Amino acid sequence: MTPDPISDTSLAFAHPEERAIASASADPRDRISLRDHVVTADIGAFQQERGHGQRLRFNVVVEVRPAPAPLEDDVDRILSYDRITEAIAAELAAERLNLLETLAERVAERILAEPQAMRVFVRIEKLDRGPGALGVEIVRSRASVPVAAHEGQGADALHPVVAYLTNAAIAAPDLGARLDRLAASGAPVILTVGLPDTPVPETGQRPTQRRIDLLAIEQNAWRLAARDRRCMVVATRTEIDWAMRNGEMVVWAPSKIVLDAVDGPKGPARDAVALALWLAEQSAALRLELHGDVSAPAGSRVPVVSVPV
Repeated sequence: MTPDPISDTSLAFAHPEERAIASASADPRDRISLRDHVVTADIGAFQQERGHGQRLRFNVVVEVRPAPAPLEDDVDRILSYDRITEAIAAELAAERLNLLETLAERVAERILAEPQAMRVFVRIEKLDRGPGALGVEIVRSRASVPVAAHEGQGADALHPVVAYLTNAAIAAPDLGARLDRLAASGAPVILTVGLPDTPVPETGQRPTQRRIDLLAIEQNAWRLAARDRRCMVVATRTEIDWAMRNGEMVVWAPSKIVLDAVDGPKGPARDAVALALWLAEQSAALRLELHGDVSAPAGSRVPVVSVPV
């Protein structure tokens, strides 16, 4: 039978709960829903959206397994509503995102990690980008989407060694041997660098200076990469994770991760040792190695080792 276009249009703009009902199987599941949950977040692909919170409205419906009997009025036997709001808060706190589509995927994936959840409808709308609500809606099911382990859940989490190389270490004739020793540790290696020795443009404005300093650090990362072919420059968490799991040595280009971080490093970007320490703490590193005449800020949550040049 040809679908009724009027019904299809109405359903497209209906609440996700109505869509869940309309697409239910012959053996319908229980549902829990979150309606009109509004939070403020820094999200968006356009430059003018960065640094400015905007309201997001979430509507979520989760189809769940029937609760085990007897329920005994026990909250631990059900999927709590709090798990939906916690999934939203956790993904917004993880990192700054450009796309609602990415946020919706991650919220759905986190909800489907709950053992009771079978299918989830996620609608997210921006309320401050125009005269109306602009948004996306996705449907994901446990049967069709692989669920990845979240932070702290995986038993196979990798803990890297983060190494900060001064310019003297980069230029030293024993650079190859230094990298050999790092690679021989058996742990994934993330190399970090600071500003180059050449002058960096000064703007007198903190936001623009931060970007210029980060880009200058990235230029220095490429300088290191040119000295040893093992040094692969990476800019995203996905690239770092892939490299760690595949035994690649990487050099961190910090702009994207630092600028996208919800709770990023507080100091100036040109304090590259503090950036390296922040990355080491974020990645639960085995240790931070400082190669050259530098020292780490006080209060490190990872071991710090000084290596002379």
